[in-house]
Amino acid sequence: MSEKAQSEHAADEQAARRFIYNPPPDAAAILHADDDILVVDKPAGLLSVPGRGADRADCLIARLRVEFPDVLLVHRLDLDTSGVIIFGLTKQAQAHLGKQFETRKTQKRYVALVAGHLAEARGRVDLPLIVDWPNRPRQMVCHETGKAAQTDWRVARQEGENTRVILKPLTGRSHQLRVHMLALGHPILGDPLYASGAAAAFPRLMLHAEELRLRHPATGAAMSFKAKVPF
Repeated sequence: MSEKAQSEHAADEQAARRFIYNPPPDAAAILHADDDILVVDKPAGLLSVPGRGADRADCLIARLRVEFPDVLLVHRLDLDTSGVIIFGLTKQAQAHLGKQFETRKTQKRYVALVAGHLAEARGRVDLPLIVDWPNRPRQMVCHETGKAAQTDWRVARQEGENTRVILKPLTGRSHQLRVHMLALGHPILGDPLYASGAAAAFPRLMLHAEELRLRHPATGAAMSFKAKVPF
């Protein structure tokens, strides 16, 4: 094993030891199901796919397989993020949907509560991201080796000392919305990785995938799926 691989493995092991998985009992609400696709509302705190170890086998796709044994992964939501996620029910649908995500043909809308009040009403964050190896799974901004990442945002309303914002990621990097809002100086409330102090003292990450728009892999019809914001 190379020195870099050993370092990455050690970082993974440290992160695994720090992480205590306590998945919620809540069932994922089925938003849509047909012969080709399955769309559900993932609860916060539930892995999209199994993690390392038997204690992390409970996850969204495993639960869905009880009723939909042919369910296939297309994309993921972070453990702490709730909201709309789509799966394929055939290999062809999985490939078609995957291509839509890869070529940025999908449209995603998130709602978040962030700390403080933003100076502007809307804007775009354009900051490249890369994994923060010593502190995995954290990500960080890196202008030298990071991958391009863009997020459009706008203020929905102020809520006391905090702000409800609409986030539309133009790319799909890991932790993109969380790191981009942190970079603006307004971390998402309840974020166990990027928030600190009062901003961290919330029962969950205040980030929800509210809407997903794409084309049906079999019919080509434009479809929109929404899940009510739970906070």
